[in-house]
Amino acid sequence: MTVRSMGTGTAGDNYAGFRYGVVKSISGNEIVLTKTDAGLDEMFKLNKKTKFIHDGKNSSPDSVKVGDKVWVDAHLDKKTGDSFARKVVSGTSLM
Repeated sequence: MTVRSMGTGTAGDNYAGFRYGVVKSISGNEIVLTKTDAGLDEMFKLNKKTKFIHDGKNSSPDSVKVGDKVWVDAHLDKKTGDSFARKVVSGTSLM
């Protein structure tokens, strides 16, 4: 029997497959996380397709500040080796 998360579990359940960390820096074209689950700083490129969600609502890059805890859904570009953020989720809805 397979049980799917319906969005009512813990943040870890709801964001399985996302990268978790604390924002070390953010600019127009990249976000760097520290204190990640991998234990290393991780950099993700941002582009016009990157979606930002804050407190469960569509937002903008301005909603993310240094020190914020975030979840990042990333895609690895196999040609360049760059990690691109598809979605950056922040705010109290994470808890």
